[in-house]
Amino acid sequence: MNQDSLNKFSGVAVFKASTQCTDFHFTLQLPLKSTMARVFVYGTLKKGQPNYKHMINTAKGLAKFQGRGRTVEKYPLVIAGKYNIPYMLNIPGTGHHVAGEIYSVDDQMLQFLDEFEGCPDMYQRTLMRIEVVEWEGKGGAGEARAAAEGVLECFVYSTATYPPEWVGLPYYDSYDSSGKHGLSYVLRESRE
Repeated sequence: MNQDSLNKFSGVAVFKASTQCTDFHFTLQLPLKSTMARVFVYGTLKKGQPNYKHMINTAKGLAKFQGRGRTVEKYPLVIAGKYNIPYMLNIPGTGHHVAGEIYSVDDQMLQFLDEFEGCPDMYQRTLMRIEVVEWEGKGGAGEARAAAEGVLECFVYSTATYPPEWVGLPYYDSYDSSGKHGLSYVLRESRE
């Protein structure tokens, strides 16, 4: 195996061997199995939205678009605060079936998303049941079967820590930063 082949893998295993005349050492790099988690995004991280750039930045980790879905239960999706941030309030049974996108993400991207979403203070990452509306995923047989059956469990960043007046804001079933609501999202780099 040449050095270029070795550089394509991550993980390191060191082997030592010896003969009567010479000791020699070599390193064999083996791929490490990375776990993938499913994440449902409904706001600024969706395709075409202001923070989608983070989902495709491989320096932050790996995120693979799998399909589109909507929450099985109804939730209030509001746009709140002076920066017009979309929040899914963790009040099951109230609001709408919220539309969004399903991604498979590696551990590095999941950690980035936790930090980006201010988890656990601003948002909390919880498992929710998501109805698959459109599936492009190329996961394993179990994932394909679950998608074909129509419902997947995904991590979702929702919030249970919000001012009580947010419950009285308009509820949306889908988010678009430049939607008819007129509440354009303010990027972090543009905030005061």
